[in-house]
Amino acid sequence: MKFDELNEDTFILFAIKHYENPQAVTKEDFDEDLKRFKYLKRLLKRYVRGGALRTHLIINHLIILYNVFGEAATPLLFFKLEREYWGILKTVLLYLNKYPLGMLPELEVDPDVQDSLDSV
Repeated sequence: MKFDELNEDTFILFAIKHYENPQAVTKEDFDEDLKRFKYLKRLLKRYVRGGALRTHLIINHLIILYNVFGEAATPLLFFKLEREYWGILKTVLLYLNKYPLGMLPELEVDPDVQDSLDSV
């Protein structure tokens, strides 16, 4: 199957194709790893609505996602997260050195998130 564009129909297939977790034995293990996208979205939503920025927890979820999906985690993240979170995501991915060169250069880095990451 060719994945020219991620959409609701191809997301799961794309994720399965790039999933590499030697400790995952069941479909439930895969589903647990997919839930990290939802957890990350919840953390970012909470921050945008005035809550605390849980930098360490966000970084932990991202590291796990990159460990099990490899570089395919980047398109999966940008597909699953709404555009309003992309600036925050770009800032954290730049910090982790996971943001691809030339990808969405118009996205601004979030200065508050950057300051928080500088103190990590």
